[in-house]
Amino acid sequence: MRKVAIVGIGHTVFGNLSEFDLVDVMSFASANALEDAGILKDRKIIDQLFVANMGGGIINHQTGIASALVSRIDLEPAMAELVENGPASGASAIKCGFAAIASGMVDTVMVTGGELMRTVTGWKGTDFVATLLHPEVEYNYGLTLPAFAGIFTRMYMERYGLTERDLALVAVKDHENGARNPYAHVQIPVTVEAIHEGENAHVINNYVAEPVRLYGTCPVSDGAASLILCAMDSPKMKYFTKKEPVLISGIGSATDTHCVHHRKDPLDLKAVHLGAERAYKMAGLKPEDMSFAELHDAFVILELAISEEVGFFQKGKAQEAVREGVTRIDGRLPINTSGGLKAKGHPVGATGVSQVYELVKQLRGEAEEGRQVKNPKHGLAVNFGGFGNNVVATICSKEA
Repeated sequence: MRKVAIVGIGHTVFGNLSEFDLVDVMSFASANALEDAGILKDRKIIDQLFVANMGGGIINHQTGIASALVSRIDLEPAMAELVENGPASGASAIKCGFAAIASGMVDTVMVTGGELMRTVTGWKGTDFVATLLHPEVEYNYGLTLPAFAGIFTRMYMERYGLTERDLALVAVKDHENGARNPYAHVQIPVTVEAIHEGENAHVINNYVAEPVRLYGTCPVSDGAASLILCAMDSPKMKYFTKKEPVLISGIGSATDTHCVHHRKDPLDLKAVHLGAERAYKMAGLKPEDMSFAELHDAFVILELAISEEVGFFQKGKAQEAVREGVTRIDGRLPINTSGGLKAKGHPVGATGVSQVYELVKQLRGEAEEGRQVKNPKHGLAVNFGGFGNNVVATICSKEA
């Protein structure tokens, strides 16, 4: 199998970009990646475009997004397809790009993920994401992703002794990182006193789906991110001399039951565990080899649960690591250095691509002051689809 490297990265700010259309936003990130790779004028060497998007047809009244984007950024006659896997669309598109190159079908791929979610109200945005659920036994009963997060969090608290203060500590860490990330949706640090212990904390940090509070959830965001991939053995690598390539050393994915109530134990995120296990096996690495990680914390409870499923901590022990500062930027295992979905934002189709963008940025040593991991060698990203029913894990490595 051919080795595949990331040779260019691009990103928009996450937040409210509703003044633009969806393809505009994706075009900006794509052009940013072309420029970063040093091929803005040589863009025709791109063989294939994979676009990650979940809601263009539902909330933006736009389909054929891959065709529109390839034309907008002047990549014809490159092949172009849309990849949709719910909130894991981004990582799935990367996996498709990786497979296309590793198989020998193409040499160069652009992967761009984007979403424009703030063109509708927050309620409609929540409803749009809830279309992931089973239409007859979940959605029809008023269940949403925040509702599932509330149920999951309560079960976790009762089994492992997690407290609301522990959840607040995760949010404080993520906001501290997000405040240093110029692309983050929320660039405001918070304190435990303000969102948990203070006199007005219950007003500032009110319940969304008890026991999940406002600061335990991600914002609804617009934005896009883009990557350029190339085979390490391709003659086209001669075009990519501007930055050191970063190797995609492992990718793994897995599924679990569509309906959460069909799982023997809803606290076991089997797709996360198996997806990460497959990524480690491909990369020839172990959890202890990871220098840092970007984990899908649409709700902060997921940062804790995913960190356990991928082998960083024992079940029920992740909150202890947070209390001890293990997952801070200066800790032994920094998690969500970008601010995570919690602070950076969650434009669903862009999220998985943005996570890998952060891996590359950290491995290049290009993160902003106060946000750079010390001497990273390997990074793990986990992109979580549905409520854990379709998950993709990606490992990037400095040694290309």
